[in-house]
Amino acid sequence: MMSHVIIKGTGSYLPENVMSNDDLSKMVDTSDDWIRTRTGISERRISTGERTSDLAYEAGLRALKSANLKPDEIDLIICATITADSFMPSCACKVQGRLGASLAAAFDLTAACTGMIYGMVTAEQFIKTGMYSNVLVIGAETLSGALDWEDRSTCVLFGDGASAVVLSRSDSGGGIIGSNLEADGSKKNLLTLPATTMLNPYVDKDIEDKQYKISMQGQEVFKFAVRTITSNIDFLLNKTGLTKEDIDYIIPHQANLRIIEQAAKFCKVPVDKFFMNLDRYGNTSAASIGIALDELVASGNLNPGNKIILVGFGGGMTGGSILIEWV
Repeated sequence: MMSHVIIKGTGSYLPENVMSNDDLSKMVDTSDDWIRTRTGISERRISTGERTSDLAYEAGLRALKSANLKPDEIDLIICATITADSFMPSCACKVQGRLGASLAAAFDLTAACTGMIYGMVTAEQFIKTGMYSNVLVIGAETLSGALDWEDRSTCVLFGDGASAVVLSRSDSGGGIIGSNLEADGSKKNLLTLPATTMLNPYVDKDIEDKQYKISMQGQEVFKFAVRTITSNIDFLLNKTGLTKEDIDYIIPHQANLRIIEQAAKFCKVPVDKFFMNLDRYGNTSAASIGIALDELVASGNLNPGNKIILVGFGGGMTGGSILIEWV
């Protein structure tokens, strides 16, 4: 009998430091009204020294507590991030060590803002094959260190944070009932964050870009995002035979209010079905969907049998979605 994969626990962690739009207006040519009317964002959390692995650890700890599992009951840790403390050791290995999850394998995954979706779908496959029973998936970012704080087109959008889910095997039904992953590398230049430069004795040092900051073609990303949200929702409904009326909540990547409103219009789904918290946190990339899910769980409004769609888009470009029957 095929095992079901359920979300056994959720967790999230945000730095305490709040940066308001008014705070930003003292740094760049912008205003609270300019930011809110274009993005829906009022404030975001910015680390005052905590690294990505610190945020990831805290979110993971909360997810384990929610799942009522001990660290040595976790078989695998996947950390989705584009702002890891280091290329090696991985963020996942750092978290594994701090949690004391000594029996768990661990690796990082890079899919930008779609990272949590990619991580959950990857975990789902490990569980369905029978290789693992409990997988901790974390999305964590300290994007504040990757921003050009003089570029108002990007620095107003992003924040720091982390989220986590525990996916587990279940024989009682429910859980993940459909998923989708996609990518379009032909649009790779729409949203970028350079890594290390190719500097060796045979490379001209002057030809490499040394500005390791996020850059974005905003209008093209907007169009990609609306298309991706719309097509993924339609794909999952077609795949599962469910209707839009069957869906109780849609948790999109928390990037921009206008993107979500436009996608809701194209999908012909009431915008109030879309759970949003971007006004308080901004775009936390791989962390955003999980933070929203954890807040929805904490609200007490999620009931067994509810159908939820998680849908994301991000640099790469990447996209993906998961349809879950809550248990």
